[in-house]
Amino acid sequence: MHDLGTSRAVRKAAGLMCVMFLVGILVGTVGGRVWERQKEAAAPHARVSDFMRELALTPDQEGKVQAILDDTARRLRALYAPLDSQREQILRQSENQIRAILMPEQLPKFEEFERRVHAHHKAHR
Repeated sequence: MHDLGTSRAVRKAAGLMCVMFLVGILVGTVGGRVWERQKEAAAPHARVSDFMRELALTPDQEGKVQAILDDTARRLRALYAPLDSQREQILRQSENQIRAILMPEQLPKFEEFERRVHAHHKAHR
């Protein structure tokens, strides 16, 4: 027979794990979408070759357009660079807040979950 306090603790732990999982998915999904949009804006190379081919640019025009696009990409990277560290800081704060409410026996599972989430995001960048 289970002690009522133990049963509550198990339910609470299971609930926290579910919340952790959902927060990880949410943060990863939203962060990933924002990150992908930034990368697309900074590196439009696939569309550029189509654009240049359709316009039948002269070699001189291609060079000038490419220089403009390279400068644009450089400026966009510079614009978004500060957000990289802010994004990471927000994610670390969230993880630390979750760690603070977990019980010691839950921490290894959380750390493993975080490793999987980070590996998934790294693979899809």
